[in-house]
Amino acid sequence: MRPTLLIALLLTHVPGAALADDDSLRRCRALAADAARLACYDAIALAPAAAAAAASAVAPPAARFGLPEAPDRIERVDSRIEGRFEGWRPLDRIRLANGQVWQVIDGSRGVYWLDSPRAAVRRGALGSFVLEIEGVNALVRVRRIE
Repeated sequence: MRPTLLIALLLTHVPGAALADDDSLRRCRALAADAARLACYDAIALAPAAAAAAASAVAPPAARFGLPEAPDRIERVDSRIEGRFEGWRPLDRIRLANGQVWQVIDGSRGVYWLDSPRAAVRRGALGSFVLEIEGVNALVRVRRIE
């Protein structure tokens, strides 16, 4: 399914999604040529909530990894921790280069001095997730918060 068609379908089913106005929709609906009609719908500005919903609907599965509604087919996401990584403590938040933010949920702590280490989050037992960090000999139990 094309992203523009998916966005148009989502906008009709997202609660609270407000479009520019009804006149714009009527004008687009009246166009006979498919390409012109689609271009007309594409030109309608999305409300911020609808735009966010549409963007998350077409996001790749790896971007949703770790979130409750994410598909189960992905077992691991590879990224990097940008900049100086000095370790972690319980409840610390670790931001990956791909934009995901993971929170430490076990009681572990570690002190390291690493520059932009590679990191991977993979599925653990019983629906948990573990963070593997290059240069660290421990696994950190985490949960996705962003």
